[in-house]
Amino acid sequence: MQYIDKYHSPLGNITIASNGECLTGLWFDGQKYFADTLSAEHEEKNLPVFEQTKQWLDLYFRGEIPDFTPPLYLNGSPFRLAIWEILMRIPYGQVMTYGQIAAIIAENKGQKAMSAQAVGGAVGHNPISIIIPCHRVVGSNGSLTGYAGGIEKKIGLLTLEKIDMENLFVPQKGTAL
Repeated sequence: MQYIDKYHSPLGNITIASNGECLTGLWFDGQKYFADTLSAEHEEKNLPVFEQTKQWLDLYFRGEIPDFTPPLYLNGSPFRLAIWEILMRIPYGQVMTYGQIAAIIAENKGQKAMSAQAVGGAVGHNPISIIIPCHRVVGSNGSLTGYAGGIEKKIGLLTLEKIDMENLFVPQKGTAL
């Protein structure tokens, strides 16, 4: 059985999901791939993991760096799991490019190269937004692309973390990246 709860953040409402023990999902309501990993059968319930997650989010949205992570359960292909593991290592207040992540994956697999677009697909399907910080991934030219929660929320999260936005930008439609 899966369970959900709600959290009201300064950037919008968030739905959090659990298998009863671990956090399995965290999405801004209405985002792309919303509740992608949530089964049709679920119920709203107050669980200890939800209380931990809300404490984590309270600290984060106050501009503090949480010193703990709620227990997480990730279900995905080995490729996606490897990408999400890299995302969890991006420090608070810093960004990494899709290309940098692709280079790490290629090196780990003993390959010469890896597609940054394939990395982008895995980043976009991250089921636990914010805690697994996919918002900290940017295009190689500094473009703020590819956040399932929307560019405005990505900008809000990066601003909250006091990331230097001077060299980051939102690409205009039709702009080559």
